[in-house]
Amino acid sequence: MDDGDRDSVEGVDDVAGGHRRRPRYSGTHPRRFDQKYKELDPSVDPDTVARVLASGRTPAGMHRPIMVREIIGVLQPAPGCLVVDATLGWGGHSGAIIPMIVPGGHLFGLDCDPVELPKAESRLRLAGWGPDSFSAHRINFSGISRILDDAGVDAVDCVLADLGLSSMQIDDPSRGFSVKQDGPLDMRMNPSRGITARALLEKIRPERLASILAENSDEPEAEAIAAAVAGRSFSGTAELARTVRQASGHREREQQELAVRRVFQAIRIEVNEEFSALDSFLRALPACLKPGGRVAILTFHSGEDRRVKKSFKAGLLDGTWSRIADEVVRASPAEQRDNPRSAPAKLRWAVRS
Repeated sequence: MDDGDRDSVEGVDDVAGGHRRRPRYSGTHPRRFDQKYKELDPSVDPDTVARVLASGRTPAGMHRPIMVREIIGVLQPAPGCLVVDATLGWGGHSGAIIPMIVPGGHLFGLDCDPVELPKAESRLRLAGWGPDSFSAHRINFSGISRILDDAGVDAVDCVLADLGLSSMQIDDPSRGFSVKQDGPLDMRMNPSRGITARALLEKIRPERLASILAENSDEPEAEAIAAAVAGRSFSGTAELARTVRQASGHREREQQELAVRRVFQAIRIEVNEEFSALDSFLRALPACLKPGGRVAILTFHSGEDRRVKKSFKAGLLDGTWSRIADEVVRASPAEQRDNPRSAPAKLRWAVRS
């Protein structure tokens, strides 16, 4: 009996024994996020996680940090350094940096996601990093100055910001980011704050939504899609995706799917006010770095990259930065093969004057 068949048998309730087994699923491999218990809890079957990673996919509930070697090369962390990971996420980048700044150093991990932040903090604590070397803070990265002020720190040596969604957020349909599985149309990074994507679409006018689609994701048919979507109440992510495909029905299938992803991206950015948060972060950033301090920022779409590029160039001209990246750094071909989610990433860096 193979793993999939065994899991299907284990899926039924053992009423006589009084033990409720895991929900059964059809087929040899689980498709729903909540049924992938071997991936969500690697201690159950580490071989499953290893096989998923070897296939170039990301296990459910896990995130693979992007361009770790390149980021460390840019930031040059050393013992005694003070570092801010402004988007802690899974904690993969921080997990690589903290060993390089001890003894004497400290990493401040920032994240506004109340679901994932405690998990990341727990992972890093279990790895042996106590309060002296690592602290976790539930706050948007635009609040970087406040965290340093509260800690009595004038400036730090290194700042990292990975602006992409984490795989944990993308893959979990209950968060509403995924186009693969149906889920509530939420999309909030902090599920306890702000309005949901569903509420936004119910009240927005087509003209405003068209502007959001064009600005946030460069959607070429923003007006047509906005006319089909604005003012409607959607039952979940699947219905929204179907509506966007229908509005793009004259396109090739691949282009329809690209339109769906662009619409989800644009709405997510609006729901979370991501561009205004990024602009605030970029304004606060120079004052948070020591002279010679370094910043590395990973972006994943043109709207983010334009803002970072413009800010760094302006800072180079006015003397804020002594050096900036001449060109974006991209993941190596090998990393893109091993982790396809690294393909759109762009790394830019700057050094404080």
